[in-house]
Amino acid sequence: MLIRLVRLTLHPERVSDFLALFRASESHIRQQPGCRHLELWRDADQPHIYCTYSYWDDDTALDAYRRSALFGEVWPATKRLLAAPAQAFSSQRAG
Repeated sequence: MLIRLVRLTLHPERVSDFLALFRASESHIRQQPGCRHLELWRDADQPHIYCTYSYWDDDTALDAYRRSALFGEVWPATKRLLAAPAQAFSSQRAG
């Protein structure tokens, strides 16, 4: 299992746009082959910073999503709302 965390620093005035985009696409992302879980987190101290937390079967499933038409729509729309480059991390359980 691959655990993916993506930290998104949004322009504060664009948070509501991001939330609308996420809500419109989250069920479609969850339906992608190999996606086992997806959550959205908000930073406790900086309310314009969000993280997506997802589980994927493996890096092949995540890469297939990144090549999908859905990602091709969602990611460019998300990038336009960012105040800083996204930070993404892929991890696996260590034990």
